[in-house]
Parts: sequence; C-alpha cells; structure tokens
Amino acid sequence: MNSTWDKALDAAGVHDRQLRDDYTRQRALVSRYRRHAYVAVRLLLPAATVPHVVAMTAFMHHTDNTLDNGGTRTERTSAYAEWEKDVREALTGGRADDPVIRSLVHTVATHPGLAGAVEDFLKTAPADLDFDGFATEGSYQDYVDAYSLPAFMLVAGLLDPGTDPGAYRAACRSYIDGSQRLDFVNDLAVDLEGGRLALPRETLEEHGVSRDDLESARDTPAVRALLAGQLGRARHDLLDARRLAGLTSPVDRPFVRAMVELEVLTADAAEAKGCSLLRGPARPSAGAALRVLLRERGRARTARRLAL
Repeated sequence: MNSTWDKALDAAGVHDRQLRDDYTRQRALVSRYRRHAYVAVRLLLPAATVPHVVAMTAFMHHTDNTLDNGGTRTERTSAYAEWEKDVREALTGGRADDPVIRSLVHTVATHPGLAGAVEDFLKTAPADLDFDGFATEGSYQDYVDAYSLPAFMLVAGLLDPGTDPGAYRAACRSYIDGSQRLDFVNDLAVDLEGGRLALPRETLEEHGVSRDDLESARDTPAVRALLAGQLGRARHDLLDARRLAGLTSPVDRPFVRAMVELEVLTADAAEAKGCSLLRGPARPSAGAALRVLLRERGRARTARRLAL
C-alpha cells in the first residue's frame, strides 16, 4: 500500500518519477526546517495541497539562503542573480536542472495563480541583500512589505482566499508582521552571535538599551521592558490575524488556526522566558502544541467529510 506521502503526491498530480523524488527531497528539507509547521501541514491540509506547500516553502527557504549565505555582498548578489535567472528561464520554458526549481515549476503549472506571487517575491527578495538592521520602526514595516509578506504569500497563495482577496491579504499581513517580529525577538541570541541585530535602533534608544546590553545578556528593567514591548506587539498582530481563518475555505481553516495558534504559543513562551531569550530561543511546550494540532485535526476531518 502506498504511504500517505505517496497518496499526497498522487492527489497533487505529481506522477513523474523524477518529480516525485524532487518533492520528496524538498519534504525532507522542510521537515527539518520547522518541525511544528511541517506537522501542521501534513495533518491539517488536504492531501492535494501538501506537496505544493512543501515545494513553495523549499523554494522560499533556498532563496533566503542564497541571499543570506555564501560570502560577501557582491558574491551573494551574483549568486542571487544566477538563481533568479534559472528560476525565470524554468518558469518560461517549463524545464529545469535543479530539483527545487523543478518542483516549483510543476506547482506553478498546477496553480497558475501563484505565478504572480513568485514574480512579486523575485522582484522584492533582493531587499534582504542590503539588510544591516533597522533604523526605525518604519524601516522594519517597509521590510515586512518588501520581503516578509511576498515570501509568505508564496504559501498563502495556495489557500483559498474566499470572496474577499483584499481582506485576506490584509489578514496575511497582520500574521506575517507578528510572526516576523516574534522571530526577530526570539532569535536574538542566534542573530547577535552572527553579528545581526533586527530590532529597530530607535526602539533600543527609546528604552535606553545598548547593543552591548543584549550581546552581554544583561537582565535589567530596561531590557525586560524592551523585550516585553516587542513581544506584546507581535502577540497583538498574531491575535488580530485570527480573523484569517474565517476568510479561507472550511477545509483550510484548521491549518490556518493552528498556524496562528502555534505562533501565539511561541510568543507566550518567549514572554515567560524573559531576558533568558538573550541566551537562546523559546519554544512552546510539546504538550501545548500537540493539543492545538489534535484539536484542529478533528476539525479538519469534519470539514473534509462535509466537503464531500
């Protein structure tokens, strides 16, 4: 009997043996990248959607690595230009040598509406090449619009936006603003170790906190207030993004609810950790995450029965 993954590939229209191997390779990468999110995808989305979410996530992650890793800015710029050329030529010609791009091409062919999302992402992705921190909150918001939201829409574009695409995109924007800010706070220890600080400099100044305070993991009232303020803003946007579920089709809602709630749990865990975030990121408890996934798993089964 075929595995559930083989059945998902069948449902997604991935029948060619090389393509099946390509998608399976991307699945292995994505499952290591964010385990909770991957489990939510496998458990909660319709089987026909799962391989395509995997393909778009792998494409986004590979592009991000090309922009962030690989040497000097000149070297990364050259690497991205080559990657962008390969992607565009493959989307035009329908053929590619790279397994990430082959999966992308098939997914876009299956979901033609994604072509615009891919184009938006390719045009705005180089914004990450010049990242050297944010001077102001406004420059952070510009980054969300220029990079984070187009990246998120690669996956969000696979879900049904319902009858109001404008409201759907606005809710996606709330989600990714909260999620991106949460990532920047939760990953402070890792980012600072790599020489990167993603909190706006004006925000540090408003709280009277220096970069050295963060790098030295100083537990002071000012540092605690800074972290709590940023996490509070992230949590506010994530709670606002709960409306996103109501804007999608019933079969997609369990996944969307879980996606948001797992981020809220992470924000709560980060808030509980306080200044210890400066020594390592917070993670929601396995039990709390499992309860979210099991609750939404039951709802997903009900939604699929009703859709038949």
